Amino acid sequence: MATSRTDPLTLEVVELIGTVVARYYEEYEQAAAQHALTGAQARVLGLLSLDPLPMRRIAQKLKCEPSNITGIVDRLEARGLVERRPDPDDRRVKLAVPTDEGRDTARRLRESLDFAREPLGELTEAERTLLRDLLKRMLGVDVA
Repeated sequence: MATSRTDPLTLEVVELIGTVVARYYEEYEQAAAQHALTGAQARVLGLLSLDPLPMRRIAQKLKCEPSNITGIVDRLEARGLVERRPDPDDRRVKLAVPTDEGRDTARRLRESLDFAREPLGELTEAERTLLRDLLKRMLGVDVA
């Protein structure tokens, strides 16, 4: 039986998700500021620390315009946190790659984000697995 989108439980869950997202972004902005970064710069640096990417791909992952990403990468590059390199698979494409200092900054930034880590630490592994799987399902991602 399908539930109404306006039933009290659904409305409460939507409100709680909104609160979690707002808190996450607030803490992310504060942590970024401690490293003299904007939240957007911190998100790009964190993404690049996982995998060097072309600007177009960064924009797709962060759901924003490629021109915005170019400006963010320019500022990160000016600070010595990111550099542009030719893609070994396609020399016409430039990848944004974190420098050693950029990777270190991204690691310290991740370590300073306590909001999600502390409450998640209160959950059992089974509860965290269930939460992960439910979130993936909500996002339409295959749950393995």
